[in-house]
Amino acid sequence: MPTSNVALTREVSPAIARCELTHQTRVPISPDVARAQHAAYERALTDAGYRVERLAAADDLPDSVFIEDIALVVDELAVITRPGAESRRAEIPAVAEALGRYRPLATIEAPGTLDGGDVLRVGTRVFVGVSTRTNADAIAQLRRLLAPHGYTVHEVAVRGCLHLKSAVTAASDEVLVVNPAWMPAGAFAGFERIDIDPRETMAANVVRLADRLIVAAAFPRTAERLAARGFRVVPVDASELAKAEGAVTCCSLILEK
Repeated sequence: MPTSNVALTREVSPAIARCELTHQTRVPISPDVARAQHAAYERALTDAGYRVERLAAADDLPDSVFIEDIALVVDELAVITRPGAESRRAEIPAVAEALGRYRPLATIEAPGTLDGGDVLRVGTRVFVGVSTRTNADAIAQLRRLLAPHGYTVHEVAVRGCLHLKSAVTAASDEVLVVNPAWMPAGAFAGFERIDIDPRETMAANVVRLADRLIVAAAFPRTAERLAARGFRVVPVDASELAKAEGAVTCCSLILEK
């Protein structure tokens, strides 16, 4: 199987304006602007040493650019999710086919529902948000699938936001980036944390790569906090994708060699 670091992405659908929305009011979205921002995001991944493999999208897959929701990738396997929004389940086959070239596959089955945006892996600990998109049945399935490989799965209640990774992501195995207003007290005991600037509500979502973090350019104050802690920070403009309730982690599946 290929061994280089890979970032799996998916094209912006021409129908992105028909995306699923839970917490935001629908506003006009320009597919052309979204594509330009997505291309810059892919360049940031390439600059970090990752080989970008982009899948095609279509008019009937408006949310498909947010490929993270369709799988959880760990070193030993890829778990294909069953998204909470039924409209997104047609995204699964192409992503499963692509991941099958890199990892053995496992699947979440009905009645479980799981969005990858609710899954935060930090080393061998996997935190899963119970949200409007992810339920307890899927979390139990994930626990059974990952336990033989040494991973522990921990449930976390999601509040105030769409997915767990809107509230917390990992900058390293020791340091989390958090929005404390959306993070249950005690859920991540033992980690160091960098709190976002309170004026930048959505800033806790960052992409952790081998030697840097990709962050949304809309949140410069939080980026300064990350840089002050010694992290290499690469800002990208994701403002058009954010209108579809997307964030920077949503747009890729990272496969480390």
